[in-house]
Amino acid sequence: MREPLVEHDLTLGGVRTRALELEGDGPPLVLLHGFADSADTWRRALDLLARRGRRALAVDLPGYGRADPLEVDGSVLDQYRAFARAAVVYASEQSAAGADVVLAGNSLGGAVALRVAEDDDLPLAGIVPVAPAGLDMPRWFALIERDPFVRGLLAAPVPLPAPLVRTVVGQAYRTLAFAKPRAAAAEVVAAFTEHHRSRAAVAQILANGRRLLPELTLESFRLADVTVPVLLIWGDRDRMVAHSGARHVIDALPDTTYVLLDGVGHCPQVEAPERFVAALEDFTMRHTPSST
Repeated sequence: MREPLVEHDLTLGGVRTRALELEGDGPPLVLLHGFADSADTWRRALDLLARRGRRALAVDLPGYGRADPLEVDGSVLDQYRAFARAAVVYASEQSAAGADVVLAGNSLGGAVALRVAEDDDLPLAGIVPVAPAGLDMPRWFALIERDPFVRGLLAAPVPLPAPLVRTVVGQAYRTLAFAKPRAAAAEVVAAFTEHHRSRAAVAQILANGRRLLPELTLESFRLADVTVPVLLIWGDRDRMVAHSGARHVIDALPDTTYVLLDGVGHCPQVEAPERFVAALEDFTMRHTPSST
């Protein structure tokens, strides 16, 4: 039976956000998107999970999509960490018998998942960082700021109409996130650009990134404190965050399961959703007995 996807407002840790939620069986999955993205990045994966009758929750992180903005003061990563902790608790409480949660995140969301797993007081069955940012020198932000489409948009002498802004942002997204930019599905690009309709919105996203960047370093992680099972997924053609960063996780956590996807860029959940979900399901079933 295919589960319906419900889109609704939700408050997590005092932050109002938008959730895409599947009811279903098995351990709950919590899905965190990357920088400048939104919960919509998981729609393809959620469709496959719905056909499998799985329970899942994808949310907009603070400052992105339709979530509340980041607080002006304080650590950005600490805000994301607190938000993600609240999402894990919510997902567990909504499941049968308070099942342990599998927490997955792409890019920035993957970094947040690693930070959350440093704590041992959450109902976590495992984590799935997908091309997590911050493990090597973070090239991703420099690539975004130097992208000619983004630079042209910010330098335009007059305000630009929303359709043109979305087109420019979409071109940058195709170029940076996909192994094969021209093959990127139109509906995936449209979902990404839905939340980037003005130059001011794009400028605010970049301001979030500049504020985040000093915190997103290898030294900010306590990988040795992670005690739950880890599935690390990366695309071998990731232009934004080199998959060489995987060595830091594997060196610190030798039992990590590492899946390197051939011909895939920075966002496997949209570029190779079938392979991504297959790896996620295999990991979930091996590490959560209640999923069978």
